[in-house]
Amino acid sequence: MSDRLSIIIPSHNRADLLGACLAAVRRHAPAGAEVIVVDDASPGGAVSRTAAAFPGVCVVRRDRRGGFCAAVNAGIASATHPVVELLNDDVEVEAGWADAALKWFAEPTVAAVAPLVLRRDDDRPCATAVSAVVGRSTTADTAVAHPYIDSAGDRYYLGGVAGKRGCGRPVGPEHLRPGFVFGASASSAFYRRDAVHLVGGFPEHFGAYFEDVDLSFRLNRAGFRVAYEPASRVWHHVSASYGRPAGALLEQQARNEERVFWRNLPGPALARALPLHLAVLAAKAWRRWREGHLLPFLRGKLGVLGETAELIRHRRRLRALGSGRDWAAWGVEGRFWS
Repeated sequence: MSDRLSIIIPSHNRADLLGACLAAVRRHAPAGAEVIVVDDASPGGAVSRTAAAFPGVCVVRRDRRGGFCAAVNAGIASATHPVVELLNDDVEVEAGWADAALKWFAEPTVAAVAPLVLRRDDDRPCATAVSAVVGRSTTADTAVAHPYIDSAGDRYYLGGVAGKRGCGRPVGPEHLRPGFVFGASASSAFYRRDAVHLVGGFPEHFGAYFEDVDLSFRLNRAGFRVAYEPASRVWHHVSASYGRPAGALLEQQARNEERVFWRNLPGPALARALPLHLAVLAAKAWRRWREGHLLPFLRGKLGVLGETAELIRHRRRLRALGSGRDWAAWGVEGRFWS
């Protein structure tokens, strides 16, 4: 099954992290796996030069920066295998991570698989609590002293809040049970390539943030399922990605979060969801006001009002995908916060 996988790594300007990511991929990737680095117009071609140092890695160079969604769509278009995995350039993989996830694709209704994403926010190598809980060894090149979860699959709350399952919690037995979830984080998710094409790919006007949540809604709508596989483990350098959003970044995140709600929430759920959504908006606005970032938050949220026609067109396209399974079975939860 290893010759069914294409690994796609979009990158713009983090050659050091990309080098570590590629080193782990080349060390642990199954035989026959295709590795594609999408250079999203990095300054001076730094990403392309870094990728070229790894034999067998294919480079797709974009002349103009398009953002995460455009980069991954370009990578998927170049992939030759039926399963693709998206890897952020600040992610490192463990031995066996791919084989554990690929097994799920024997089930034709599975369109995506979420691995167990662990936080790597220091560089202390040692055998960790993960190995004790899992009951097998953990590779020293990816281990950290006290592993915490970044994502164990995604969930979505009816009030319009996307969340990572287990985020910030230590690994426990409840996180080591495979099963079905609402969605998978595009930082390291595996996808059935044809299913992604069927539902329209990643929304390029999003740029980045919440694009994977939007895709998960469409996959569920089309009748597919998303699996969570804890035996597939990757490590995320959270310090390279996380930070308190402000300005244009906060505006973009706020707009995309609002887009997801109005584009995708099933019609029967909207009446129930709207009071919860208003409560979520009020709570977030209060928080942003206290932080001094209310204006970009409001610009992002209110900016969706100018996209009403496109939102309606998108919802019409959703109907062509089918009604899917009962929306309540997708993993959309009745509470608006965990």
